[in-house]
This record gives sequence, C-alpha cells and structure tokens, in this order.
Amino acid sequence: MAERMLKFVSVAQEQPDKRPAEARRQDFNEIYDEFVPAKAETQASRCSQCGVPFCSVHCPLGNNIPDWLMMTAAGRMEEAYELSSATNTFPEICGRICPQDRLCEGNCVIEEGFESVTIGAVERYITDNAFDNGWVKPVRPVTERDESVAIIGAGPGGLAAAVQLREQGYQVHVYDRYDRIGGLLMYGIPGFKLEKDIVLRRHRLLVESGIHFHLGKGIGDTDGADSIAFSTLRARHDGVLIATGVYKSRDIGGPGAGLGGIVRALDYLTASNRVSLGDKVAEYDNGELNAAGKSVVVIGGGDTAMDCVRTAIRQGAKSVRCLYRRDRANMPGSVREVKNAEEEGVEFVWLAAPQAFEGEGSVSGVRAIRMKLGLPDASGRQSVEPVEDSAFTLEADLVVKALGFDPEPLPTLWGQPELEVSRWGTLMVDRKSFMTSLPGVFAAGDIVRGASLVVWAIRDGRDAAAQMHAWLEEMTAAQAEVAE
Repeated sequence: MAERMLKFVSVAQEQPDKRPAEARRQDFNEIYDEFVPAKAETQASRCSQCGVPFCSVHCPLGNNIPDWLMMTAAGRMEEAYELSSATNTFPEICGRICPQDRLCEGNCVIEEGFESVTIGAVERYITDNAFDNGWVKPVRPVTERDESVAIIGAGPGGLAAAVQLREQGYQVHVYDRYDRIGGLLMYGIPGFKLEKDIVLRRHRLLVESGIHFHLGKGIGDTDGADSIAFSTLRARHDGVLIATGVYKSRDIGGPGAGLGGIVRALDYLTASNRVSLGDKVAEYDNGELNAAGKSVVVIGGGDTAMDCVRTAIRQGAKSVRCLYRRDRANMPGSVREVKNAEEEGVEFVWLAAPQAFEGEGSVSGVRAIRMKLGLPDASGRQSVEPVEDSAFTLEADLVVKALGFDPEPLPTLWGQPELEVSRWGTLMVDRKSFMTSLPGVFAAGDIVRGASLVVWAIRDGRDAAAQMHAWLEEMTAAQAEVAE
C-alpha cells in the first residue's frame, strides 16, 4: 500500500474539470465535473500519510481522511465509502459545499508549491460512486424501540441526529415548516454549489430508513392546520431535539433603507431555488426577487453574499457588484468562491461600506464610503475606519443584504418563557449533555452556536443524538426500577 501514496512530489494537484465561466453563467448546474475513477485514485495517491493528520484535526467531524484517501488510491472504493461515512452522515454534501480551503485542505502539511490534496473532490467522488453502485443502504436498526423522539428542523443538524437515533432503533419524527427537507441545503444554497437532486436522493433514503417527516408543519404556541404547539410535541414524544438553525436576517439602517428593491439574502435565494425546483413564485415573476436586467449590489462578504452575486449573474443581471467593508484577505467567505465569482463577471468593491440608499420609492443607488483597516480589536481582527471625504455612489436597481443571520425568538414564538437563551438569542444548553433548560429537550447546531458551517451542524447533530440516547436509556432504566 505504501508505494501507492506520497505521490505529491511527482503528481501535480488537479481539481475536477470546471465548466467555462460563460457556460456556467447560463444555468444553475454544478460547476465542477465528477472525477473519473483513474483521476480520483491518482489525486488520492498524493496524500503524504503524515504522522499527525492536520486535515483530520481541522475537520469538525474528525473525518479519517488519510485512511479513505489510501483506500481510494488502491481502488478499494467500497471500503473508502465505509470509512468516509463512519464519521460523516452526508459526505457527498460536505464534499461539495465545505470550505475545504479553510479546513482540511487549508491545513494539509504538503509544502507550499506542491499544493494540498484535493480532499473535497475525492470525498464527493467516493459517495457519489457508492450511490451509483448501490452501496449506500437505508438504516436498519437491530432492535426497534418503543420510545419516539421529535426533531424540530430538517436541516443538516436535525437530519444527522435523525440518522443516529434511528440507528439506535428510536421512532424518529422530523418536523419542518418547509415543504421539502434540507433547510438551507435546499433553499439557501444555490444549485451551482449543490444540485437539489443530491438532497432529494438523501430524503428518499431517510424515508426508507423509517424516519417520519412532517413537512409544512411549523412549531408554535398553539395547534393549527399547518403548525403544532411545542407543548403538544413534548407530550407526544419521549425526547425533543431543537435544530431549527438561525433564520432571522440581520438588517442595515441608514437613510433610504426602507426603499423598494432592497431585499434580504434569504428571501432572494429561496425564491431562486424554488423557481429552479419548478415552484411558482410571485415575487420572482413580478421582478421583486429577480435580478434580470438590473444593476445589482450585494452587501456582505460571507458565503451567503457569494451565493447571491453568483445567482444574480445567472438570472441575467446587467451588472453585479459586491460591497464589502474589509479587503480580500479579511473576507470571511471561501477564497475559492470569490475566484469563481470573479470568473463569472462579479465585480468586488473592497474596503467600502454603505452609508445610505438613494431613490424615489425604489432604490436607484447605494451611497458608500471608502474604509481603511485599523488596529486589531479584542478578537485580533483588524478594525475598520472610514476614510474622510471618500463617498461615492454605485448604481443599483436591486440591493441584496447578505449580512448574516440571528436566532428567532423561540421562547416567545413557542410560548415557552422558561426556555433559556443567551444574550445573543441562541439557546442555552449544557455543553456536555446538549440539554436545554427544559428537561428532555435538547438543542444543537446553529440555534446553539450561532450561524456557522454545515459541517459543524452535522457534528453537533451527531453529538446531540448520542447524548439523547444516553439520557433516554437512563430514563428507561429508572422507569424499570420504579415498576419493580
């Protein structure tokens, strides 16, 4: 096996072929082609099999990356899949949307100049190949249990927990206010990064596993036709996991902030994804959430902003600019995504922040001011300061605010004032048990840690499921003792 590895000295790094920018501007299909088997094996063989695998250390899931790279290099693909899926519930999704350049690949120990192993592309190939060969099977618990658990939220965290609990034999019920599973995987992330058939394929597998989905069913303080009271949910199930994510968009003020044509990123992306799925969206058809023929300005510098600018390009915008108050080096979004956006025709306006919005009834421009980087703040990140007399205006018919997300006020919405939250509005949990201030109610993912990566949501969901299982086992044992 050893002679198959350490090929980084003789084999150059290669990503899967990327479609030309002009072609990918025309549709919402994924921009990267699949690795062919020989190419996947060759790229996997570049792994140095280092003694301390920093790629695994810096992966939130602790994936056994060197091991499944070695199996891939040897052509032992079914074993590679078993290793990959042992620690990751959805490797085909992480292989597509994880910011590998900041996580595993960004911490590869191969020296600069030889370039890191293409971990994400190989991970994607392994699981897609496993699906093609029928190696991905539904969950089949050894023993069915009587206890049922409710999971609120069909996003990556909730789904990861659902799989882990189903493997233990629990009767798992997932509730989500949307009509399809996936949360932001389905409605927040565009198809050019994650085609929706990938998520729907997982949905079918989860249903075959015996997981019950209650879609279009929100949680509230009373029962209704399309909602269920949180108190009813607790009474119906033996344990509850809250994995709602964070959906409250951060806003921006200033003169003209209430003009028409200024929209939230999530509304914009959801409309686009629904249209791609074949849904009828009135706000898209009337142009409110459609960039066709417009001068678009996206405010923000994270991955959501990258999704918005690249979506606007595909909708046929006249021009697309991204306004960000820091420079390229300090941008929180993936470096790879910035490069893809630039190739597709997005213009980045670095070190600039909005001051006001111009227009009569509807926005016609964004008045901005130049910024400069100052001294590091308490977090170690450089502060930003305005440059005097540097105001300028960007033409804009559509402004998309991609400023991040905060938690919704769940205690108020659900009529549960005793559900404790932090000063940021996230749910307070015991860091070891994942239990909230309500007995038998657990929480995981963004609703606990704040807006973060999909891979962290999966990790939290898996860990929370393990703690729920331990608690339910303890409760079952205690009830048995009382019965005796």
